[in-house]
Amino acid sequence: MTILLKFLRSKKILREALFFGLIGFIGLLVDVAVLYLIKSLVGLLYGRLVSFMSAVVVTWLMNRRWTFKKRSSGLNNANEFFIYLAIMLIGGSVNFGLYAWLVTSFQLFQVNPIIGVAFGSLAGMLINFFSSRYILYRHRSL
Repeated sequence: MTILLKFLRSKKILREALFFGLIGFIGLLVDVAVLYLIKSLVGLLYGRLVSFMSAVVVTWLMNRRWTFKKRSSGLNNANEFFIYLAIMLIGGSVNFGLYAWLVTSFQLFQVNPIIGVAFGSLAGMLINFFSSRYILYRHRSL
């Protein structure tokens, strides 16, 4: 609870969260665009693997450049990327897990699955943001 209160009081963290969310939205657009560009060539499943990885690369580059520009991982680029990818996979798992639980457990979410998507996305984004900020980019660089 104290982390949440600190989060809400800090303009710096709010700025980072806003950038993280906006970049996440850009990642979503990349994910969808790449999937639609290649789905006829490799199918929906392999296409989604490629589109997800494309979105991860784009969001990693943008987040390290803008969101966490005053923070550092202290790692070389390859190691930083693989940790970022792991964090995104954890957040994605939380996203899907919450969504699956909501739509299989509650009538409201069965009738309105978009609400489940929203809850899952928010939970995944929070996990990804805090993991990125406090685990990967934990060092102040400036």
